[in-house]
Amino acid sequence: MSSMKARLRQAVYLVLRTGFRALPLSEGQRDRLRGRFLDKHSDWVPPPPRGRVDPAAGGQAYRPLQRADEPAIGHVPYRSEPLPETLPATLVAFYLPQFHPIAQNDAWWGKGFTEWRNVTRALPQFEGHVQPRLPADLGFYDLRNPQVMRDQAALAREYGIGAFCFYYYWFSGTTLLETPLRQWLADDSIDFPFCLCWANENWARRWDGRSEDILIGQQHSAEDDIAFITHIADYLRDRRALKVDGKPMLLVYRPHLLPDARATGERWRTWCRDNGVGEIHLAYVQGFERPDPREIGFDAAVEFPPNMSNPRSLTADQYLINPAFEGDVRDWRELAAEIAARPLPEYPLYPGVNPGWDNEARRSGRGRVYLHASPRGYRDWLSTTIHQRLAPVPASQKLVFINAWNEWAEGAVLEPDVRLGHAYLDATRQALRAPKSPPAPTSPCVVIHAWYLEELGSLLDAVKRSGLTARLLLTTAPEHRARVDALLDASGLAGEVLTFPNHGRDILPFLHVANLLLRQGEDVVLKLHTKRSTHMQNGAQWREEMLQQLLANGRGSEAVAAFHAEPQLGLLAPHGHLLAVNDYIGANAVALAHLQVRLGLTGDLTTSEFSAGSMFWVRLAALRPLLDAHLPASAFETEAGQIDGTLAHAIERLLGAVCTQAGYRVGTIGTGAVANPDYAFARRS
Repeated sequence: MSSMKARLRQAVYLVLRTGFRALPLSEGQRDRLRGRFLDKHSDWVPPPPRGRVDPAAGGQAYRPLQRADEPAIGHVPYRSEPLPETLPATLVAFYLPQFHPIAQNDAWWGKGFTEWRNVTRALPQFEGHVQPRLPADLGFYDLRNPQVMRDQAALAREYGIGAFCFYYYWFSGTTLLETPLRQWLADDSIDFPFCLCWANENWARRWDGRSEDILIGQQHSAEDDIAFITHIADYLRDRRALKVDGKPMLLVYRPHLLPDARATGERWRTWCRDNGVGEIHLAYVQGFERPDPREIGFDAAVEFPPNMSNPRSLTADQYLINPAFEGDVRDWRELAAEIAARPLPEYPLYPGVNPGWDNEARRSGRGRVYLHASPRGYRDWLSTTIHQRLAPVPASQKLVFINAWNEWAEGAVLEPDVRLGHAYLDATRQALRAPKSPPAPTSPCVVIHAWYLEELGSLLDAVKRSGLTARLLLTTAPEHRARVDALLDASGLAGEVLTFPNHGRDILPFLHVANLLLRQGEDVVLKLHTKRSTHMQNGAQWREEMLQQLLANGRGSEAVAAFHAEPQLGLLAPHGHLLAVNDYIGANAVALAHLQVRLGLTGDLTTSEFSAGSMFWVRLAALRPLLDAHLPASAFETEAGQIDGTLAHAIERLLGAVCTQAGYRVGTIGTGAVANPDYAFARRS
């Protein structure tokens, strides 16, 4: 009976939602009504679709076991680089002060509770779900230690963050988690701006601020308004208080929870004028509602992604590790693209960006997860926001809010983590630099993976004979380093040698190097390797045919010219070696299906083409869907002489689709016989 009642409510909800969307309401009115309804009837909302378990994998998770404490492709170590001399905007990062024990949390969640307990208990719910997310350089810090916030402020400043916005928890005279903020206030050596955001909602056991199972509630009143502003006055008076046009800034998280937001704001303004603070700049957070701030007596609004956006659901696509997962999976890339393209409204709005979101740590098995977030995607979103959305805004009001600095249990983090290191901070610094004009054509890079060292000399000789002016990089295993150095020296070519474990064939080392080169601003790469294919009698012939088509007889220069002439050219395969995936899928069908979901690619990938033999010319930007997936080394099988069916083989077959879905074209270079059913180097499926 209860399940039937739930289904009826969900059906009614869908009908009501359709009618509600047709009503001629402003965004602010719509948000307020929606919030009131969901606060009382959240159980009416239909659950998200369920994920799947691949029957081809024997009813089990295909690859559930990967480490959470290893650097992935795209890991960026700490590095010191100068910021622009004049910053184009002030970046304000929301800051959670939950990382220290308090008596109330001891009572509600157990002795010694901090947010770290949530963070470390999180488990991956589906393949590619990165949990737990673990801190790196700053460690599992305790904010009772004043040095932690000094270190955080120094790190934030070095990477271009201009201020922290501390969440502030006030409940009718009771404050929670204020000790770190008072320590900050008392420590004038922390020379870093800040503001407060009053999180004026209830604390609930579900971590959602709604009226169910309340731990401590709000009691808003006129008297409480005065008590609050009196209590925080020291923060507003502090020399480091973030100011807009000379006025200290104060944020309210949910103004519609106030009985009369306009009256509250006026009480605060009057008190501040009468008590030496002066005028204040009052803003609210667009987390649940979007009124014109002027209508409620506020000065501005603050965008707060991922709230107030609804990208498409990816839940049904996911291959489950936990068959009981009931969470909701969304596409972060759509969130970023949609908000970055929004025009600013007529009223003052400080735009917001978000480096990711995943609150599984707080809601085990029921989290809301935004997949496909990446440092480069975040960099692009932030750069567009700074240099395009804010272009018409006066310099004194160029503020961008980032959600967040350290929301570890919600997966919204700029602080270094063990998986990607300082990548998000590095992306923040990059976004502050003015976008470059389309780059002038540059010399290509040649990347050679050297495993069969007997073949390396001939590859180096082919590069030398091509006459190309190119940056040369060689990857090899540590045990081969000395011999590779000797062969490189004997060739007379200048090059860089990078070592990687013998893992992931030529593919994993190449992805590491491609990611590095893309960050360094390189454009076009020729990928070669000492291919021998020892399971084939004609393996050497395969290598030589590809090398001839890619590099000999002036084809190297021809390829470079083609990339320079056609910005949307993504990949050039050697002529005769561009094959249909469906014809040569081999033992890779299951891996391809799972990899497609992991990378967020759409459509039937078996209809795409790939460069057989894994030697080709490629534009690095065309590989971003693969590079931005930040695969860990543990996703690649241990080397055991496999001739098919590994992740490296699947990636080889996927590269054409990766390029086309990134918006680039795949073609060939060279002349001669084309691929046909009698392709000599692989068997048709």
